[in-house]
Amino acid sequence: MNADEVHAVLDALAVAGCEAWISGGWGVDALVGRQTRPHRDLDLAIAAEHESAALQALSRLGYVVETDWRPVRVEVVADGRGRVDLHPLRFDQAGHGHQAGLDGSSFRWPKECFTTGTIAGRPVTCISVDQQLLFHSGYEPRDVDRADLASLRKLVPASAPAGDIVRQCPPPSS
Repeated sequence: MNADEVHAVLDALAVAGCEAWISGGWGVDALVGRQTRPHRDLDLAIAAEHESAALQALSRLGYVVETDWRPVRVEVVADGRGRVDLHPLRFDQAGHGHQAGLDGSSFRWPKECFTTGTIAGRPVTCISVDQQLLFHSGYEPRDVDRADLASLRKLVPASAPAGDIVRQCPPPSS
């Protein structure tokens, strides 16, 4: 998936009234401000109540559902264009997002973790360095994950105590 396709997806979602926050590899690149590596897909957090509108908007771009693990996630694919992995969030009154887990748990997205970045010179909404680091913990990283972690660590202020960034965002809760 290239930056032009990321912009096309974000534009289609915006027209449909669906705010989206970029996470995953493109989310790291948004924080860095440039593309650091090739990307297989675009990971997006969206409000769960907009999931149907988002899927319709992506369908108009030629995307079809390939993986359906709702309410946790749904991945759509368009031949020659890429993949979009939607992560529906339910927002509470305080503005914190909650994503369903496969095991019935819930993962909390603190409202402080929603921020902005840049992809190909264009401002985009994404998730924070803290939340990205949290998402990259708890599993054996692949080469692309190690590259993303290296990019993220360069964004952590030198004055931050080791490990402090990940502690700022709470762990998943059940």
